[in-house]
Amino acid sequence: MTFPLDDPIVRKLQRLARRHSVQLYLVGGYVRDRLLGRARTDIDCTVLGDALTFAEKVAKHFRSKAVIYERFRTAMVPIGDYHLEFVGTRKEFYDEHSRKPITSDGTLEDDIFRRDFTVNALAVPLVGPEAGTILDLTGGLSDLERRLLRTPRPPLETFHEDPLRMVRAARFAAQLNFRIAEDAFDAIKQMAERITIVSQERITDELLKILAAPKPSIGFIILHKTGLLRYIFPELDRLAGVELATDGERRYAHKDVFFHTMKVLDNVATASDNLWLRFATLVHDIAKPKTKKFVPGIGWTFHGHEEIGARWQERIFRRLKLPLEHLRYVETLVRLHQRPMALVDEGVTDSALRRLAVQAGPWLDDLFTLCRADITTQNQHRAEQYLANYDIVYRKIQQVRERDRLAAFQSPVRGEEIMELFGLPPSPAVGAIKHALEQAILDGIVPNTYEDCKRYLLENRQQFEEIAQQANARFRLRHTHDSTSGNFAAVESSES
Repeated sequence: MTFPLDDPIVRKLQRLARRHSVQLYLVGGYVRDRLLGRARTDIDCTVLGDALTFAEKVAKHFRSKAVIYERFRTAMVPIGDYHLEFVGTRKEFYDEHSRKPITSDGTLEDDIFRRDFTVNALAVPLVGPEAGTILDLTGGLSDLERRLLRTPRPPLETFHEDPLRMVRAARFAAQLNFRIAEDAFDAIKQMAERITIVSQERITDELLKILAAPKPSIGFIILHKTGLLRYIFPELDRLAGVELATDGERRYAHKDVFFHTMKVLDNVATASDNLWLRFATLVHDIAKPKTKKFVPGIGWTFHGHEEIGARWQERIFRRLKLPLEHLRYVETLVRLHQRPMALVDEGVTDSALRRLAVQAGPWLDDLFTLCRADITTQNQHRAEQYLANYDIVYRKIQQVRERDRLAAFQSPVRGEEIMELFGLPPSPAVGAIKHALEQAILDGIVPNTYEDCKRYLLENRQQFEEIAQQANARFRLRHTHDSTSGNFAAVESSES
């Protein structure tokens, strides 16, 4: 079977390989995806011989720069939207407790059989009499047709060498909508605990790729069923299961929160490619097991799960080594995901609408995307009613937002002027006055204009002076405790 060599970059690579008498092969995901009809600009190349030297020549030809990873004998060359990776044929393995692979020189056959799955073990020579012919030593072409993820060697060997391949199986299943071969699935279940030797950065990279897949639930359900999720995201794994309770003649069961979350995640994935909206969706009910309680006559409740879930996010972000610039966004969506439903009633106040508008800020639309996706009832009439109610609340918030100019809400009277009006130095008192003024705006007591807010401050001067005194007193008290008891601040912070 021949491989299409119609990509301009590939044709230039072919000419360079011929010019420098280098045995060059296209391998891995590039070959797989082209055969599946999927666009791809990451090109993986294997070189028989000195891959780093050839990468330097490629970089020079394209007026680029080769990024060399000497330890792993690999190089990456960026060319416009393309990323070309060059590696010499090699063997690779992990010892029993290592987090990093040990590599050594090998043959092309060694290189092919060290790969994770047969569909990634296809090779296409670019020079010689077989140029453009697919080299298939492992049955990868047949597995592509069957949409099957199978390891080139016995799966226990393949996964023992690099345990991350177990997570990659879930990732490829989600990205490609492939199934995992039965022996590979059983091997993952058998050695799931070995994933703990792999660095968190590599695991998290795979988790985010699963999250970005067209149907992310495929990958996360595999992680759960194989036992991997227990080690790499225990809070998510604990969402699974249903508990029964009896109250008189009635039996109560709550829905399986894990599989509900998977439905919501897939709903969001059809509506948005925003990776961090998808992550917020993944963790929006993360604290339900912590807050689960059976109330006779009512059933199962999860009061406060949204607030506790929001507080857990910093710990989750730090453990998974996620970029902290997305933390506040995720915290906000988790904290507020129940709020729009509570505002459905006709009698909801403008004050409540203002508060949600300000708390959601620029992420209001994403919040409502999550809320709409959270409707997983099979009752079509009920689902339509919920969606209609969300539309009503959204329109009301937009009306209040536009009328009260809340899009970028903050006190119209700035801190410097508050200090001047009340004769205050920079201190907690200034922030307390500003916060109290903002609350008055949100409660509809004073319009959101500079003139009205300044007048309100002056007319209620005594009230705001008392607020300032209380804020400074609280600050002094905290400072006294901190200085007399070194652990006080740490205890207070850990419990907040």
